[in-house]
This record gives sequence, C-alpha cells and structure tokens, in this order.
Amino acid sequence: MKFQRLLFTFFLFLSALGFSHGQSAIMYEYFTPDDWLKVGFGSYGRIGVSWTQGETGIDGRRLNLNNMGSIGGRFEEQDYLELGMAFEMLPESLKHDSTQINVVFRANVFSGDGSLFGTSNTSSSQGLTIGLPEIFAEARNVLTKDLNMWVGSRFYRGFDVHMADYFYFNDHSGQGFGVEYKGTRFSTNFIADRDTSQTVPPYFYLNIQSGTPSLEIRRRIVYALEHDIRPKPNQLFTLLGEYHRLGNPTDIPQDSTGNVLLSFPADDGWVFGVKYIHENLPAFKPGSFNQLAVRYGTGIANGGDGGSSRTWETFGAVDTTSFQFNNAYSWHIVDHLLLNFSNKFSINAYGIYNRSRGAADTEGMASTYLGREVFNFKQDLTFGSKFFFYFTDFFHLQTEVNYSQRQDGRQDWYRMGKLSIVPTLALRGQRSVWSRPHIRFICSVARFNEFAAENQYSPYLELVGPQQWGHYFGVRAEWWTW
Repeated sequence: MKFQRLLFTFFLFLSALGFSHGQSAIMYEYFTPDDWLKVGFGSYGRIGVSWTQGETGIDGRRLNLNNMGSIGGRFEEQDYLELGMAFEMLPESLKHDSTQINVVFRANVFSGDGSLFGTSNTSSSQGLTIGLPEIFAEARNVLTKDLNMWVGSRFYRGFDVHMADYFYFNDHSGQGFGVEYKGTRFSTNFIADRDTSQTVPPYFYLNIQSGTPSLEIRRRIVYALEHDIRPKPNQLFTLLGEYHRLGNPTDIPQDSTGNVLLSFPADDGWVFGVKYIHENLPAFKPGSFNQLAVRYGTGIANGGDGGSSRTWETFGAVDTTSFQFNNAYSWHIVDHLLLNFSNKFSINAYGIYNRSRGAADTEGMASTYLGREVFNFKQDLTFGSKFFFYFTDFFHLQTEVNYSQRQDGRQDWYRMGKLSIVPTLALRGQRSVWSRPHIRFICSVARFNEFAAENQYSPYLELVGPQQWGHYFGVRAEWWTW
C-alpha cells in the first residue's frame, strides 16, 4: 500500500509537469508510517503579460543590452516554470543516525520563441521546451559525520544577484559528481555537445579509428575545488580553484597541407578566485549583507559571457596556428549588497564587471574554428540599485535603477540606463525583499546612447528600430517554494 501511494504521488507530479502552464505552486509532503521516507514538492515560476508602448499588439521586449542577458534588470523576463520533487530517505539500519539520502528531480519549462505559456505548447514551432536540469542522488553524513557525496545533474552553485538573475563566481551546474567535507567541496563537471556551429573549442571530432569516418564528441572535464574559511560567525571567505581539460582525439586527420580536419588538439585552463561575505551587517536590520567576489580565468577557462558566469563557456577566438587558447584570460568582479534599514525600507544593489580576451593576436574581429569570426575582446560594466518601500504588509513599491555599458572589441561603448517603477502586491504579507509570491505592475523606461541605438543593440531595439528611448509595461507574477 505504501508503494501504491508513492507511485500515485510520482505520477501526479508527472501529470503536473506535462499539463501545468503557470498554475499556482503547491507544497506536499508524504510520510510513511515509520518515517523512513518523505516526499516533497517545490516550484519556482513567473508568468504574465507585457506590451510595448507605440507598438500596439506587440509583446514587450527586454530593454537590456545584447549579450548581457538579465544583467541590467530582470523585470522583463519571459514566462518560466520549474517543478521539482525530492525523496528524503533514511537507511534501514540507521534510522536514528544522522545519515540522510536525497534523490532530487527538477524540470523546467520555457518557450523557445518567447511566446506566452497560454498560447504555446510542445508541438508549436519553437514552442514550449521541457528540460531536466536536475536529476541527482545525494548522501549526507555518509560513512562519517559531515561527509557528503552526490552524483548526477544539478544546479551546483552559490549565491546569485537575484535582481539581475546572475549566479556568479562558482556556478558549476551540470552533470558530474562531487564530495563535500565540512567547508571543503570538490566536484567534476562533464561538458560536451554536438553543436558543430559553435565558435568555442569544439567538442566534436572526426573519428577514423574504424576506417569509416564518423562524427564523435569529446568531453571537457572541469575539476573544481572550493574551501570556506569563517574567521568570525558572520564572515565567510570562499577560495576557488578550477582546472579544465579538453581531451586530444587520437590520430588527428589532416589534409595534404597539414590543416586539421574537424579535429582539434587538447587544451586546458585554470581558474582562481576568492569571495568574501559579511552577513548581518552592524547598524542594519537582520538579513543585511555584503558579498564581494573576484575571479581570474586562463586558457579555455576564460568563459563567462552573455549573462552567464560559467567559466567553461570559453570566450573569443583561438590561436589559429596552435589551435589552442594560450594567453586567453578573463576577469570577473561582483559586489552585491542588501541593506535592511527598517520594516519600511530596504536597498538591494550590485556592481558587475567582466573583461575577457581570447587567444588571437587582435582585440577586434578574429578568425576562429572552421573560418568563423568573433570578437576577441570584450568588457562590460553594470550597476543596479533596487529600493523597497514597504507601505503596508501587502503593498510594496519597488523602484529600480540600472546602468550598463559594453564594449565589443575596441568599438565604441554601447550604453543603456533604465528606470523601473514596480508597484507590488506581496501576497503573503511579509516586509521582506525575499517575500513571494508577488504580483507586479511594471513600468520601465530606458535611454540608449547613439551607438547602441544605431546598431539596435538590444532585444527591444531589434523590434522597434534605432531609437534612443525604450519602454516596457507588464503585469507579472513570481513565486518560489524551495
């Protein structure tokens, strides 16, 4: 009978995954009579409608600069849904021990072309896409106290700048395995895909071992080591080191002139970083903090672009003589601050600076794999501040100011300044930056510099043409139950 009830719960989750389009999240826990198993649900999502002033009937578009994702403000993000389920178990012989076993599933749903959930489905052209970013098993306090092990695919990452939807410093999300002991974490991430159009070090190669050439994939393995040092109860340093290794296919085929054909040599890269967190800042209400992170990457580990901070997303062009990323580098600096002044006012602010260079001789456009061209240098800088006014438990006013600038190669800077005024209903009645669910009424106005407007360097400008002013209006809900 226990198994039938558990099976029913599991199929209820699958049913919700297949047919739910942004409905309210639910939390459900089921305990067996002897408490050896607990099942829980969780969800994160956002859904709503938006439009662009002066373009009647057209959905609102993100005002941020291109190649920066949500850096510059995330109020304009499209519909998105996550549904997750976790099994928490005790081993039969250790019911009263601290050992804990978790098996976690998480699915995400989004629209490939930005359509509303209510007007899209999985059979539409570029319609709803369902992914499984998390499927992993974890054992905590296994074999000895404070020793944790996990294997599978998971969101393995630390803090984020939520107002920019930016997981910085140590986003090691992906498929692999890891071991944790007290303040030390070691993990591996296995990266590969069959995308033959990419300009980063290709994971595909031409296998000729069997005598019949076939396209295969090789993997980049990312080894990551982190260690926490806590000098005081409210202060934390995290040290980060990564080593990336991209394997060397055997018998690399060449043409008569010695040019490599669809296979490229091995390469590697290193990452070093430090993050400092000061929690519960004195003179402010509980929950206030400051987080500062600095990271440096070399070789094929110089990634982190397009609104992502993942070091394995290599940036720039390869050295077309050696077909390696020698001398490539990146700097990544983030400061994130939350100040709770009272139960009536809070400020959340951030600054993000990224600077990356590839392996080519030039900082402008450079040839890379298979004759493609990319910029070999870029830098971007963004500051943002969000002001929370808690007029009542349920009615909050969010006012957000963002400034972003980006340079591709040695071109002029693209620049954007944005102001968002967002009356918010905090449905749970909490005076907190993190209270959810929200219903938000969004009004955003952006100003682009002449270079950004002329080159239509924004999803909004790609829609309306070369203008220096941009507008976004929307009504959206956001929730989480993790």
